[in-house]
Amino acid sequence: MSVRIAPSVLAADFAALGDAVRQMEAAGADQIHVDVMDGHFVPNLTMGPAIVAALKRSTRLPLDVHLMIEEPDRYLEAFVRAGAAMVTVHAEVAPHLHRTLQVIRQLGAAAGVALNPSTPVDQLRDVIGDLDLLLIMSVNPGFGGQSFIPHSLEKVAAARALLSATGSHAALSVDGGVDLSNAAALVAHGASTLVAGTSVFGAADPSAAVKALRAAAGTT
Repeated sequence: MSVRIAPSVLAADFAALGDAVRQMEAAGADQIHVDVMDGHFVPNLTMGPAIVAALKRSTRLPLDVHLMIEEPDRYLEAFVRAGAAMVTVHAEVAPHLHRTLQVIRQLGAAAGVALNPSTPVDQLRDVIGDLDLLLIMSVNPGFGGQSFIPHSLEKVAAARALLSATGSHAALSVDGGVDLSNAAALVAHGASTLVAGTSVFGAADPSAAVKALRAAAGTT
């Protein structure tokens, strides 16, 4: 299985985000992960549509925008207009999840759903056919640099089983504490996209870190 590497700019130098995404593109990354936080759903504030638009001007890579915010429906159009190729919302804050996914697709972006560590995979059974992306959080969202929650491997396996059982071709992404020590295991359990922030941008050579993560995942 081909595995995608998605560096998360949450861990990059915010004063040089354009340079960071260009460096990731040159290093062979497949997409750029953009964490949007509102200080309510998660205890942190990050970036909005203006930053996404600036990133879009700086790279040809698709922008994977992860909305860790309350009331995501209010901002879907703004982020797609800014350049998001994929928009992921959290199941925990979307009471009409099917409708939200439909809107994302109607706007022209791929539609994703993220699950916090305490949210079971089976909660998505009724909307699994509407997903282009399923994102498993392997840390509690809000801050970069956290340690990987070990039982996330079993959750990734459960997500892969659900996708396979329903015939879904959605990407299965993992975000949180992803590094060289767990990349191979995540892929073995069914992950198809690895989101990595600190393990890439916290490295002495971020470009080499992307290549090392791809090698550790067992893909070239």
